[in-house]
Amino acid sequence: MKPRILFVCLGNIWRSPAAEAVLRARSDAPCDSAGTGDWHVGDPPYGPMLEALARRGFDGSALRARQFQSADFDAFDLILAMDAKNLRDIERLRRGTTPVRLLTSFLADGPDAGPDP
Repeated sequence: MKPRILFVCLGNIWRSPAAEAVLRARSDAPCDSAGTGDWHVGDPPYGPMLEALARRGFDGSALRARQFQSADFDAFDLILAMDAKNLRDIERLRRGTTPVRLLTSFLADGPDAGPDP
């Protein structure tokens, strides 16, 4: 069984849906994205981000923002935060033993994937 992966950023309209769209295109691993904030729930990803994805051959147009919930610890095998602040916000809701890591711990040196635009 493939691990279920959740990407989390602040509003779930920029970084985490971009990561979700790329993983969906490159793998059949179950994945989703969410935001620690609630002000974009139900909104599509940010237009310029969708354009940047499209230029690279990825489609995120069907994605819609949702808020991270403590139940996500049960639904996913790995939670990847886009930056240190979101990692702290996720950990405040912690339950269970699901690992929460920074995305960049797999991709690059540095503390996080950059500030929220």
